[in-house]
Amino acid sequence: MSQVTVTPQSMHFATPLKLQSGASLSDYTLVYETYGTLNADKSNAVLVCHALNASHHVAGNYADDQKNVGWWDNMVGPGKSVDTDKFFVMGVNNLGSCFGSTGPMHIDATTGNPYGANFPVVTVEDWVQAQARLADALGITQFAAVMGGSLGGMQALAWSLLYPMRLRHCVVIASTPKLSAQNIAFNDVARQAILTDPDFHGGDFYAHGVVPKNGLRVARMIGHITYLSDDDMAEKFGRDLRSGSYQFGFGVDFEIESYLRYQGDKFSQYFDANTYLLITKALDYFDPAAECGGDLTVALAKTRAEFLVISFMTDWRFSPERSRDIVKALVNNRRRVSYAEIDAPHGHDAFLLEDARYQNVVREYYNRIWKAINATGKPDAHGNLPNHSTPPGSAEAIPDSAGENV
Repeated sequence: MSQVTVTPQSMHFATPLKLQSGASLSDYTLVYETYGTLNADKSNAVLVCHALNASHHVAGNYADDQKNVGWWDNMVGPGKSVDTDKFFVMGVNNLGSCFGSTGPMHIDATTGNPYGANFPVVTVEDWVQAQARLADALGITQFAAVMGGSLGGMQALAWSLLYPMRLRHCVVIASTPKLSAQNIAFNDVARQAILTDPDFHGGDFYAHGVVPKNGLRVARMIGHITYLSDDDMAEKFGRDLRSGSYQFGFGVDFEIESYLRYQGDKFSQYFDANTYLLITKALDYFDPAAECGGDLTVALAKTRAEFLVISFMTDWRFSPERSRDIVKALVNNRRRVSYAEIDAPHGHDAFLLEDARYQNVVREYYNRIWKAINATGKPDAHGNLPNHSTPPGSAEAIPDSAGENV
């Protein structure tokens, strides 16, 4: 368990934020946390972008809730891969979330009621615009790195396109430049489970004093299946029976059924249904190459950062092929990019879990960033030393501690 105690902070913004949909959001609040100390020239700032059901609480725990440990505490902290003894790390809760930043559960000042179904649809790019406003308010004009896994990786990639000179490094983990049709289908089935729950009430269930728990449970169960690999589920659960024999009914027979129902029940107790709808739509809409005729190389020509891209061989939701698409497009644009494809058994969830090879890759990359920050002479626009070993337009396979590619 983390020994670092942190405190959430918030910042209010009165200037309307114009969204991609054409709608605007005014008088909104962003909740965030910071870890480590910002140096004098503010060159050691790192932004961590969160995935679907995570939040600003990246690392550490709270004084009044020691068990509430940040979702990436195994990655971020003193002496860890993203070392907060060196870097100033920020985690920001996205708009539309249910963890503090303005979202559907909050009061719409124009009506005096919760936004509910009236909260505007937001996109990955909208989140990045809001994050940039927070960085402006904190006086951070350029990040040493912007990083994230899964949906967080999409945000990191969007940062490299919307604000190419405001980040020196872009770290994209277990992510994709766009969802496949299969992924969109999974998201829609999950949304339909919520939308058709009688307790959803068109998104205004707050006024009825109910929660569409059944819809949330099914949505989480569907999602959770896609986060795990077949091998991982087979190893953890196999065809093990709860009672040792078939019950010849439609209750819980298998351990995997019990596990999924437990995950669904837990999720329905803390996550907001409207937030789930919003975030899965943001996932579906993300496609930076769409305005370039689907050509990712053309889309990524806007980038200026150096990249670290990491994928996991058993991740079938955001497969390594999609990470390779990103790497290929970056190489085509002569960007510096390092790529690690890690043989971890845990499927998509691997980016959240302990794995020495994976964490060493991140650690070595951030050590490189740290050396550039502290080098004699000013680093270039990418944050690299003049004698950087990876030439532009090449992909470097990062070795693990044993010297073999992962």
